[in-house]
Amino acid sequence: MKNISLTLRALGALLSYPNGALRAALPELGDALHHDCGLGRKRLAELDALLQQLGAMDPYAVEARFVETFDSGRNTSLHLFEHVHGDSRDRGQALVDLGQTYASAGLQLGGTELPDHLTVVLEFASTQPPETAREFLGEIAHILTAIFSALLERQSPYASVIAAVLELAGQKVAAVPVAAEPEVDEAWAEPMAFDGCSTQGQARPGTPQPIHIVRKSPATTAQGVAP
Repeated sequence: MKNISLTLRALGALLSYPNGALRAALPELGDALHHDCGLGRKRLAELDALLQQLGAMDPYAVEARFVETFDSGRNTSLHLFEHVHGDSRDRGQALVDLGQTYASAGLQLGGTELPDHLTVVLEFASTQPPETAREFLGEIAHILTAIFSALLERQSPYASVIAAVLELAGQKVAAVPVAAEPEVDEAWAEPMAFDGCSTQGQARPGTPQPIHIVRKSPATTAQGVAP
């Protein structure tokens, strides 16, 4: 079985923020992608085109495109558990469990990224035997497919990177329907003032306001003694 370690690391690097250090390393990344020969010619050609873009475009435009692609909506987020758990408490436990998976393999997560960021996941997979890496990536293939489909819908060249990961995992690369994403996350949306609901403000003018009468304990004075 072919060693795919270098390819996984190169793909992970391509999904990291395209700062000056990354752009300076583009030739080495290209060599790494071709070294393992774990990808087909069509996929390698797509990745070569992305490398050329990253090297030829204005640095500020490259960075702005990256932020616009991966930080403006959940459908293309590189934090994998956002696609499964959103911002719920379940994501926290899933992050802990994934961190323990890394630790059980003798690896300690460093840096600032969370365990479920795809760059971290690919770095971990690159340290494992090829068959183990493929099985590990295959377990998240449904998430990768969703990200790939969202990137493809945006006509983003980064779709080729996710497609390459799926290909290395031995998975079929095919787009699926992309779920509609609201422009504003409802979890952060502020309710309208006086929106006529007990959980969203007071009643609108002219709308009856329910009155709830409850038994009240004897009032206390400022000295804490009931009158």
